Amino acid sequence: MMKPCSRFFTILILLFLLSGCSSFNCTRLESLLGGDVNLISLAEKITDNLVDEALPPLIPRHPDLPILTSTFVYNDNLEQTSRFGRLLQEHIGARLVQRGYTVREVKLRDTMQIRPGSGEKMLSRELSQITADQAAQATLVGTYSLVNRTLYISARLVNPVNKNILSAHSYHLCMDDNLLAMFGLQREMEDRDTVQAPSDSIIDKIFY
Repeated sequence: MMKPCSRFFTILILLFLLSGCSSFNCTRLESLLGGDVNLISLAEKITDNLVDEALPPLIPRHPDLPILTSTFVYNDNLEQTSRFGRLLQEHIGARLVQRGYTVREVKLRDTMQIRPGSGEKMLSRELSQITADQAAQATLVGTYSLVNRTLYISARLVNPVNKNILSAHSYHLCMDDNLLAMFGLQREMEDRDTVQAPSDSIIDKIFY
């Protein structure tokens, strides 16, 4: 017989799982326990990882040493981006401000390539074009690749003067319907119902 205290905590765990978790996406349990990817949380994780592991460390609260951000681009075509790439840039920029760093929007033609509908892109080969009046302690650059429903993300903080990589991280996640829509994609119908929900209550099966 399960003790009341143990039963209580088990129920809490089950409720947490049943609330949906994106880590179950692309698994046999996706239709039962899967959830939407939280793009804001992902951006915060990327930002914190890059900032906390940057060498040399970044200097916060220094208006004269901002961090420049660029749109994440498709790894196989560095001239191409998406709604995902632009949103990820915006959320990372917001997180950097929350962490106390100055984030500057660069609109000068000779410092950042701007194309309508494509966002601002500062690729590694363009970093040397930054002018003196746009001095920055780091520049955010990133790429992504799609393989079926898996999205691979590479993010880096780069010294814009010598192009040294200050910190770098890679991530992968299973795209939900919202993320797929940002790329103009959608799941096949047979992928939506990989696992049928049980006819009986899961809690009843565990405790009775």
